[in-house]
Amino acid sequence: MKKVKKKKLSKVGRIFVKLCIILLILILIPTGIHIYKSSNLKKLNYDKEAISNILEKKVYSEVLDIGENKTINAVVKDKEFDKDLLEKYAKITYVDQDHLTSNINQLLDKGYNTSEISLILSHATTEVIDAFVKKEYIENISNYLKFDYAKTRYIDRYIEYYRTTRESYENVVTFVNIGLDQEYYTDTKINDKYSTDMLINKYNGVSENFEPDHLTKIPNEYCKDETEDQYLSEEALTAFEEMAEAAKAEGYTILANSAYRSYQDQEEVYQTYYDLYGENYVKKYAARPGYSEHQTGLSLDVASANSNIFEESKEFTWMFENAYKYGFVLRFPKGKENITGFQYEAWHYRYVGKDIATYMYENDLTFDEYYARFIDTEK
Repeated sequence: MKKVKKKKLSKVGRIFVKLCIILLILILIPTGIHIYKSSNLKKLNYDKEAISNILEKKVYSEVLDIGENKTINAVVKDKEFDKDLLEKYAKITYVDQDHLTSNINQLLDKGYNTSEISLILSHATTEVIDAFVKKEYIENISNYLKFDYAKTRYIDRYIEYYRTTRESYENVVTFVNIGLDQEYYTDTKINDKYSTDMLINKYNGVSENFEPDHLTKIPNEYCKDETEDQYLSEEALTAFEEMAEAAKAEGYTILANSAYRSYQDQEEVYQTYYDLYGENYVKKYAARPGYSEHQTGLSLDVASANSNIFEESKEFTWMFENAYKYGFVLRFPKGKENITGFQYEAWHYRYVGKDIATYMYENDLTFDEYYARFIDTEK
């Protein structure tokens, strides 16, 4: 059997093959490197568009050293991305916000450090930050924004309130959030959505037609005047009955003296006090119609069966020490008049639920302060 001779390539053919191999290598190596780098970035949770931009802008090594970073993943896709600011971008906490890169760049230009920028961004909506970046640099802004409940939109009010009062920064932020830097009954908010943690004060009210959910008649045995019908919201009444029975078991008699009042009822109360005692009195002791907690069905004035002056009764001491266990708080405590806007009322209790009441009791807070710090989350 004859052997088949293999044809040898000509010199030109061999050169062509080598050129093809070299060309293939030149094509495959960059592609392989690109795939390798993309894979590394993908493992760090960068998305497809971010990976493309990282490689295009030639910041792969720097990003790889930084590692996973949500802020870089966002800003590197923006046309305003500045590779010279990469390390600073990496130190800023990510916020899902329009114009994020532009905002960061402008704040850096104004002289804010990365920690301050993180605070500014975290406390502001897109609309607020768009206005804020136009302001001049604010020194020591972290003194205000270090609190979770601070609002960037109030920064000018914080600064002015601190200047005029020299309160602690914590109080400044809390009090301005409440509205204490403004006149009573100005810039008020009306909220008709019933909840056990709704706030009613001289800045927050309800409409004329508001009525709380599940108003329930208080049994006569729990009322100071058994001939007068009194009402509370269902959950407040359940808690009040539990509290009254617990007090009774220890030899105390807690009674409801005045509970739910409609808008029209409060109009009559306010006008009566005004006619009897004048404007200065009602400013301190009587809420305007629509701004009374009694309209929520969550508040009541309590009384003792043994004394006409509640503060002098043994029930007063028991309530002061135990009401929080059942979800009630003394709404207008002594020494907090500048916060609540009302004079001390030893008899006025408000149902807020056991968790909130316990926290307020243990931390000596009014409901206004608690609401400003933990419930009012609007930026």
